[in-house]
Amino acid sequence: MQPDRAFTEAIIRRAEAAGCTALVISVDSPVFGRRERDIRNGFHDLPEGLACENLRESASPGSPVRKLVFTEVSWRDIEWLRAVTRLKIVLKGIAHPEDARLAQAHGVDALIVSNHGGRQLDTVPAAIELLPPIVKTIAGRIPVLVDGGIRRGTDILKAVALGATAIAVGRPVLWGLASGGEDGVRKVLTTLEAELARAMTLCGGRSLTELDENLLYSPSGMRPC
Repeated sequence: MQPDRAFTEAIIRRAEAAGCTALVISVDSPVFGRRERDIRNGFHDLPEGLACENLRESASPGSPVRKLVFTEVSWRDIEWLRAVTRLKIVLKGIAHPEDARLAQAHGVDALIVSNHGGRQLDTVPAAIELLPPIVKTIAGRIPVLVDGGIRRGTDILKAVALGATAIAVGRPVLWGLASGGEDGVRKVLTTLEAELARAMTLCGGRSLTELDENLLYSPSGMRPC
């Protein structure tokens, strides 16, 4: 969400025209976190000539927008989105069961449990730890995805076993894109798929619906999350 609603609506129309079926709204980043690695590297802004691709032009001709402008997102903003588009609305950055309950009550179509890569709020739990109580709260009424830390097929298996409807993959896809373009992305995804299939076979799971928390082990005898 950008402060300029006309600009935000223009992006929505582009998404609709491109055949997108849902809008994913980040709700956990009203400001940037203190990213110490960026500070050490002296990174402050994108170099001249680079921009967030969907923000190259604002709704007003001749007024380029090069970077994200962070803003708090309220339930009124979600109501506004409902009024201007028929696309499904997914909230990304849900970390607390009460927020999940409120989102479902406001008619959101799906949730993404995420801690924003651990780069926003210091000491926030990992997304996989945040997932189970949110899944319990939603109780299957809407899809619950999880984002963060997915590096191997076994990570996908664990997330699904803890109740995730699906998983989102961020950095590995970007690494594949940077190193090998479209073929690099394809290799990342096919590798994850093959690893998941092998892990499921070794765990005795014939389908994703058979994966549950009984597959997970902790030396203490407790669930890992």
